[in-house]
Amino acid sequence: MSAAAKTTNDSAPTSTARRVAWHIPASQVAQRTLNPIRQIVDHMKIAPNKDKEMISLSIGDPTIYGNFDIDEFANEAMIKVIKSKRSNGYPPSFGYQHARASIAAKYTIPTAPLTANDVIIGSGASDALNICITGLCDSGTNILLPRPGFPLYETLATSKGIEVRYYNLLPEKNWEVDLGHLESLVDDKTSCILVNNPSNPCGSVYTRPHLEQILALCARHHLPVISDEIYDGLPFAGNVFHPIASLTDEVPVLAVGGIAKQYCVPGWRVGWILIHDRNDVLKEARQGLISLSQLILGANSLVQGALPEILHNTPQKFYDDTLAQLEARIQLTDGKLGDLMPLRSCFISTILSIST
Repeated sequence: MSAAAKTTNDSAPTSTARRVAWHIPASQVAQRTLNPIRQIVDHMKIAPNKDKEMISLSIGDPTIYGNFDIDEFANEAMIKVIKSKRSNGYPPSFGYQHARASIAAKYTIPTAPLTANDVIIGSGASDALNICITGLCDSGTNILLPRPGFPLYETLATSKGIEVRYYNLLPEKNWEVDLGHLESLVDDKTSCILVNNPSNPCGSVYTRPHLEQILALCARHHLPVISDEIYDGLPFAGNVFHPIASLTDEVPVLAVGGIAKQYCVPGWRVGWILIHDRNDVLKEARQGLISLSQLILGANSLVQGALPEILHNTPQKFYDDTLAQLEARIQLTDGKLGDLMPLRSCFISTILSIST
């Protein structure tokens, strides 16, 4: 027997304990994973009014009823990529260079410059969020999330053993962050703060001064920001979206975006992370994000191939028409329900007083 073989055998487990019956439990990660929306919607059993068509308001999918659609230019760009046969293989796990460069070119601004090396492409914004949360937070640490907020944030965190702490949003102040409450939640195990702007489900769009207040708090406690900006192109007229990374030279920001909402193609599954790190404090984390992108070996290669055309050459009329449709429907809902919060983006919210 060779020395190598002997060493291998000598190091083998000596325990004689073995399973004596079939019992295959779900892993701890699986047991901790619960998406509240999917848990309700996927198991919902209701008898709709037989005289009326049911309209589902449970999932933000613009394609369901056919009234929101991708611009024909984007369809043609996809067909061109398919026929070229150049995007049929595995892309780099973090995205094709030309796709990342097109994202960087679209979102770079003087106060928050980007290159292709600052972009990681994921399989939709949900995958990008997963990479961000997993990349910055360990089991046993905590993450600060908005309340009300998108339930998937909690799902992604708790599945990995990360403690969720919710900071309050203030409806009387257009759902601004309760800064005092947020700061009271910070301790030595806080990994990062997640900010969602424009907000799902509140529909708020934060002002520049308020974002600067959030950043000042993050700077005091040396906390990075995960900024969910998937609705960045959908504020209504009179409401200006400020990328939070454009307002700081100090606080590192991972900004999450994608094509699902603004381009009405959630099934195309391409999202991204924009790494804003002026002072190179995310050097280790950046490599960790790239490593995490390798878990699924890359996002949709065909859509990545068409991304430069979609991002840079889609006619402005498509964006204008989409916003006009959204705003008209929001106004209709406001007229029917009344007393809704200020209409700033493509979500509406109201407060119900329920007696017990």
